[in-house]
Amino acid sequence: MLSRPLMVTFDAHDPVRLARFWAGLVDREVVEEATGGACLPGTDTQLGLRFVPSATRKAGPNRMHLHLTSTSPDDQRRQVATALTLGGTHLDVGQRPEEGHIVLADPEGNEFCVIEPGNNFLAGCGLLGEIACDGTRAVGLFWSAALGWPLVWDQNEETAVQSPRGGTKVAWGGPPVAPQQGRNRQRFDLVPEGDRRAAVDRLVGLGATRIEVGADGVVVLADPDGNEFGVLAGHGG
Repeated sequence: MLSRPLMVTFDAHDPVRLARFWAGLVDREVVEEATGGACLPGTDTQLGLRFVPSATRKAGPNRMHLHLTSTSPDDQRRQVATALTLGGTHLDVGQRPEEGHIVLADPEGNEFCVIEPGNNFLAGCGLLGEIACDGTRAVGLFWSAALGWPLVWDQNEETAVQSPRGGTKVAWGGPPVAPQQGRNRQRFDLVPEGDRRAAVDRLVGLGATRIEVGADGVVVLADPDGNEFGVLAGHGG
């Protein structure tokens, strides 16, 4: 269904600065956009990151956050030090001292984690190992069907999907899901292969809800948990 890798889009007050922060963490080049945004293109196995101008303010924890993997304790410490040097901060979300992951926030307060080495679930997933989301099992099933990606985890209401090529996993932690506090400042963007109208109709048939067509022409839908996502123009317009 996708003509380009799935993207995670961030609303940002300073998109280029935020893109440069993440580029320094995931070792990618920043591609600036004419609209004032910027992106870090993905690959067949690593999700792309996109940053768009927005004046919206962060209201509570995001419904999704990124997990970066590490190869050794020294590598984990290096990644944390790099994040702090680039403008990130440590974040206390109630994690326990015995937990091995390090919780941080980027310069605009978006939560992310540097995962300890030896994490079996993220083995072989690459540096951007996981997009961890709040969400029900129903929304995991929706995204599996929407992307054509198989479920690689489906236990105790928790789900995860992954491209057939491997790489970054997208996971949902199951209920309870915290109430949405305004528009999500992080969301998925899809670029369909072929006709966008047909792609939108298919997504609605799978359980998405139409919200609007944005000023930039992006068709905005919501998944079964109410999370907004965008459908951009594909090869077929």
